Amino acid sequence: MDVEAIRAMRIDPILQSYGKRETILYALGLGYGADPLDAAELPFVYEADLKIVPSYVNLLCHPGFWAQDPVYGIDWVKILHAEQDFVIHAPLPSTGALRGEYRVRAVEDKGEERGALLHQDKALFDAETGTHVATVRSTLFLRGNGGEGGFGDAPAAALALPDRKPDRSIEIPTLPRQALIYRLSGDWNPLHADPALALRAGFPAPILHGLCTNGIACRALLAAYCDNEPTRLKSMFTRFSRPVLPGETIRVDVFEEGEGVLRFRAVAVERDETVLDRCSASVT
Repeated sequence: MDVEAIRAMRIDPILQSYGKRETILYALGLGYGADPLDAAELPFVYEADLKIVPSYVNLLCHPGFWAQDPVYGIDWVKILHAEQDFVIHAPLPSTGALRGEYRVRAVEDKGEERGALLHQDKALFDAETGTHVATVRSTLFLRGNGGEGGFGDAPAAALALPDRKPDRSIEIPTLPRQALIYRLSGDWNPLHADPALALRAGFPAPILHGLCTNGIACRALLAAYCDNEPTRLKSMFTRFSRPVLPGETIRVDVFEEGEGVLRFRAVAVERDETVLDRCSASVT
């Protein structure tokens, strides 16, 4: 891995417009509308008084899979998505145009044959007003690298969850075709659609996108703590621990830690396996 090439990398600002079609399709990919008579969820999938799921900031103005460029020397085949974090600074419009500014914040070297963590930031601004709408951070685990040096200011490691029963649990079933819907929002990785490829990768079936699981957790928090009002969710951090198989039920266990402060995990109920861990959110 060429750490200095990564440090020097510059990506031009990315402009993206999105309309009611894109906003609704993203919500459908998270399972909204499974009950078309649910009045609380209908505004996320119906253009009259349309609401937007805040976790959509994870997808907007994405710079693409730049790590495949051989100039950076990253073993991209062995990359895992480790963490995802967003902070909302101003209300995300249900339709609009945003400008994304991107940087690699840090490379955290874990040592030779132990991998490295690459932390990247994305700042989203309203394309017309310049208002800073959100800051998004994602962390990639470079399993095939390590021992090549690092740079920057890496964020602190996520803390373990409280050792007690959760204060609330929310269950959301996924559809067997969930990944096929979600991928229409921009992640075309065939691992989420092609059964033969999934088997070669060691999975019994195509797996759900990590950011879809992230969005389903966001959906649970909106329903349980925000009265389905998107502007009340101010931040959300997730740490990916295991994949989800489409058709499984996701249970979000929430630990309340003071006013507006939540810690949580997500569990694939049928396998009793934690799929998101050491997560946190803030709400008003």
